[in-house]
Amino acid sequence: MAAIVLTRNLQLAKHHGNGVVGVLCLRGYSAAAAPPEDGPRPLKTTNTAAMKRGTGGRSSFNGIVATVFGATGFVGRYVCNKLGKSGSQMILPYRGDDSDVIRLKVTGDLGQVLFHFYNLEDPASIREAVKHSNVVINLVGRDFETKNFKFKDVHVNGAERIARIAREAGVERFIHLSSLNVEANPKDLYVKGGSEWLKSKYEGELRVRDAFPNATIIRPADIYGSEDRFLRYYAHIWRRQFRSMPLWHKGEKTVKQPVYVSDVAQAIINAAKDPDTAGRIYQAVGPKRYQLSELVDWFHRLMRKDQKRWGYMRYDMRWDPTFLLKAKLNSFICPGTPIGGLHPARIEREAVTDKVLTGVPTLEDLGVTLTTMEQQVPWELRPYRAALYYDAELGEFETPSPPKVIEAREELRLFA
Repeated sequence: MAAIVLTRNLQLAKHHGNGVVGVLCLRGYSAAAAPPEDGPRPLKTTNTAAMKRGTGGRSSFNGIVATVFGATGFVGRYVCNKLGKSGSQMILPYRGDDSDVIRLKVTGDLGQVLFHFYNLEDPASIREAVKHSNVVINLVGRDFETKNFKFKDVHVNGAERIARIAREAGVERFIHLSSLNVEANPKDLYVKGGSEWLKSKYEGELRVRDAFPNATIIRPADIYGSEDRFLRYYAHIWRRQFRSMPLWHKGEKTVKQPVYVSDVAQAIINAAKDPDTAGRIYQAVGPKRYQLSELVDWFHRLMRKDQKRWGYMRYDMRWDPTFLLKAKLNSFICPGTPIGGLHPARIEREAVTDKVLTGVPTLEDLGVTLTTMEQQVPWELRPYRAALYYDAELGEFETPSPPKVIEAREELRLFA
């Protein structure tokens, strides 16, 4: 039996007369074939990544289903925002309380941000988090060791476990965040045996490449930005000794090339979209190189804590054993979260000069326009400014000059 369904709007046709003639367009359907509007369209596949894609905006789907481990961390929050902004669906594994991760719900459109409880030492929970994804991003890391997780547990065993399970689940792209200056046997400077943090990151890279040969590895230098552990580390009062700043060789033999966190996050997104980045290593460094002493002095000038007003000065920490004792005591009293991020592993790592290897691509090869520190750092350090609420006269305080950039010739002279 055929059902007559009205399918078009009324069309009006004007004639030379005074009347109006209405034309109705009718279409017939058989009882067995219902109209498409009456039921859901059957899916050709249940794979979310193979569904119809939109233009790539926040309210569309660009075809990427990404599982982001470490989404609640410093870099993870920026990565999730950029993923959601481009129309990606995100699965965000978390541990602990869900209040740490629930604020990431607004990074994507409705239904595009999903949460999954997991444990880094539980393969079953990791497998559940990655089984629907075509991209997995590993941002899990620790700046200091705790009684539950040592550097090897997180940077080596945990990274290898995530990479192996992702490969077994058929994940297309795996992106792993490592670190600049990684090596098997780093030279010890302030802590005997060298940086265990850099050792574990190096071993983690090797294990990830064995478990997932086409993994993309990104090696960032010190990352700065909102809620970072670089600018705020030096701005914290616990990093100073009274009003003085202890640094290795006064910071005059250490060269740093910090990178902005948004640039690192954009590089991760670009790598996830570009299949040519598979199996490659990228160095995430900023556009300029600075002497650490110049950077720290500039930070304090921006905070108006210069030598004239606050008695600020730098000195060589090698001749001050009480500072290392202070860092060890800080880690012992506050093992979960050391005050100001001060602990021996951080002190050792900050004295290492950034080594940018020739022939290894950087963020610019991923199409990222780098942000300079002169553009971003004054805004980041503004909350730490002395007399923040003082209504200064126009021109009362001189604008601090930016730090001096290290050139190649001068760097050779420093380490000659």
